[in-house]
Amino acid sequence: MNFKMIKSNIVFEGKVFSVKVDDIQYNGSGNLATRQVAVHPGGAVIVPLLNNGKIIFVKQYRYPHNETIIELPAGKLDKDEDPLNCAIRELKEETGYTSKNIIKLGKIYTTPGFCNEVLHIFLAENLEEGDHQREEGEEGMELLELTLEEAEDKIKKGEIVDAKTICGITMLKLHKGI
Repeated sequence: MNFKMIKSNIVFEGKVFSVKVDDIQYNGSGNLATRQVAVHPGGAVIVPLLNNGKIIFVKQYRYPHNETIIELPAGKLDKDEDPLNCAIRELKEETGYTSKNIIKLGKIYTTPGFCNEVLHIFLAENLEEGDHQREEGEEGMELLELTLEEAEDKIKKGEIVDAKTICGITMLKLHKGI
């Protein structure tokens, strides 16, 4: 690091994220600067792969964009929650499926320029169907099964624009060597 922290304050605490403002001083020049950081607990993303090779996606309304988008199932970590436990919970909650075969594919920093959110991406295979347990606000969520080729086509056409989903598909391909 080429700076030292002068002061750090949480200026907003919300349900989904908080905002902190840090005052820093650069070591070489002595110049002062302010950094604003969206503080997020992180989350888990699941690539649910059916035995027939199709991937389960969810279609859900996203308030900030005022549109329904296609995404992989995902959710926010609870305080001090293990990302694997979050992945298991969100898979069941959003899709109804469970799996005893979940492995971590990797992690991504969603917007490292201003946010500390880390998303942990998991692959779930040998899925067992069940009933979903959606939260309030997820009632209109729909499931969509796509082959890898169909998903890639939707990415190319701009029909899948969610970054965590595009990363999850890429990590699946790298994991499977395809």
